[in-house]
Amino acid sequence: MSMTFDTKIAVVLRNDLLMWQRLNVTAFMVGGLAGHQPDIVGEPYEDGSGNLYLPMVIQPILIFEADTDELRNVYERAMSRAVKLAIYTEELFATSNDIDNRAVVKAVVAEDLNLAGIALHDHKKTVDKILKGLSLHR
Repeated sequence: MSMTFDTKIAVVLRNDLLMWQRLNVTAFMVGGLAGHQPDIVGEPYEDGSGNLYLPMVIQPILIFEADTDELRNVYERAMSRAVKLAIYTEELFATSNDIDNRAVVKAVVAEDLNLAGIALHDHKKTVDKILKGLSLHR
């Protein structure tokens, strides 16, 4: 059964990140989206033996890549449309807990954020406008 969605989930990663960083950034940000927008999370899974598993996001997540300037443009477009974002900044690679994570982001004004990634979920048309010109991650 195929489902269509009125919304789109997208992750945009800076294209110079190492592979482990790309995976880490994606996991952290999608967790933030799922925690803030519970309607994107489905029901728990159960296998044929009756074992229960945690639910997952119910729709595809598109992963894009961008250089530093393109990532900044995505950020500005999203902010101008009041789209709620999950962000990951370069400084977060040097921290080891949520308290320090929030502190290093708070220490930087918006225009100086050194973005490594952005995740967003909104109406398809809005997300498409925000991501215009970007390529899917390869």
